[in-house]
Amino acid sequence: MTAHWMMFGIKNCDTIKKARRFLEAAHIDYRFHDYRADGLSAECLQQFIDALGYQNLLNTRGTTWRKLSEAEREAITDADSAKTLMLAQPAMIKRPLLRAPDGTLLSGFSETTYQNFIQEKS
Repeated sequence: MTAHWMMFGIKNCDTIKKARRFLEAAHIDYRFHDYRADGLSAECLQQFIDALGYQNLLNTRGTTWRKLSEAEREAITDADSAKTLMLAQPAMIKRPLLRAPDGTLLSGFSETTYQNFIQEKS
């Protein structure tokens, strides 16, 4: 089985749309995994946490975070509590996550970062 580029996120996210357009314009063959349509296993999320740290995955700038009560936000004190929240509400995961064929992950999107990451991993 050939390793390939993977993008993880939620298809209606504006940042996902920008990142997908960038990959398509760069002729990067990738597969998109939508957390809502395709699901998210605890094992997959744990791999993301192991690679990037829960602090780098937890989207504290989005509306889903802002909708949490102060007590719910304060209860996120470690990787386990963050993982539970992200599994229950995948919109809490920063988007997009791009996985290179070698398994390396990149969180977020900017054209420069993607250009450098793709060049380094291709």
